[in-house]
Amino acid sequence: MSSSQSGGSSQADGLTAYQEIQASEEFQDLRKRFRAFVFPMTAGFLIWYFLYVLTVTFLPEFMSIRVVGNINLGLIFGLLQFVTTFAITMAYVRWADKVFDPRADALAAKFAEGDSSK
Repeated sequence: MSSSQSGGSSQADGLTAYQEIQASEEFQDLRKRFRAFVFPMTAGFLIWYFLYVLTVTFLPEFMSIRVVGNINLGLIFGLLQFVTTFAITMAYVRWADKVFDPRADALAAKFAEGDSSK
């Protein structure tokens, strides 16, 4: 009976710790910085992607303009979708290493110190 009670209290402590972390100013700042990077990048990529799809759909004569040999604008813009994806991924990894991860690690360390008795 006491083991089930202690299991229940540790679950309650975990929920309290989670709520404490979520309510902290550091976590709110971390979440704000994350959203400030991710949302504009996502919006920019989606606009670029749908612009490509709409151009292919409604302006096929434009996309069929040959640039070099059999390589046309449609192929180039299609390949640029991949380039854009890799560039955004690289930018995110650099940003996360420089800005996000140090703050997240500091936040985790701060709250881990409070739970060192567990």
